[in-house]
Amino acid sequence: MSARTRGVAVLAVAGGGVLAVRRLRRRTAGGPGEPRSRWRAVTIDRDPEAVMPQGRVPTPLDELGDVVEVSVRVAAGGKGTELRARLRAPEPAGAASAAARLSGDDPRQRVRAALREAKQLIEVGEVLRVDPTPHGRRRTTPTGAAVEAAAERAAGEGVL
Repeated sequence: MSARTRGVAVLAVAGGGVLAVRRLRRRTAGGPGEPRSRWRAVTIDRDPEAVMPQGRVPTPLDELGDVVEVSVRVAAGGKGTELRARLRAPEPAGAASAAARLSGDDPRQRVRAALREAKQLIEVGEVLRVDPTPHGRRRTTPTGAAVEAAAERAAGEGVL
């Protein structure tokens, strides 16, 4: 491949990257006074009135207070209800996003966890835990320590 062909290929890839960034910015940037945060959602196998009776926000999301905006709507195909939440403030971006995620202080993690908990409370009646704590003290083994660390880290993103 000639140097000219390589140069054209590099410019084409860079141009595609610029377009992708512009589309992403356009998608996440709200209008005047509108938050720059995307909706996160869970589908709940209940009708909208059971998800938010009399407009009351489910407890896990209510505990986040004014940090989030919450809405419900009928899920696609009439298969339950979509419970949605998004941050009112702009989401962390770039290096701040990575730092927040690694430190466990990412507000998006709290929103996702609250949505999962709300879904479980509405459908099952309790928040289910995958790793029950055994009675007494458990002996620490190298594999057990790795599993404990992974389970602790997973609390912000999902279950192990």
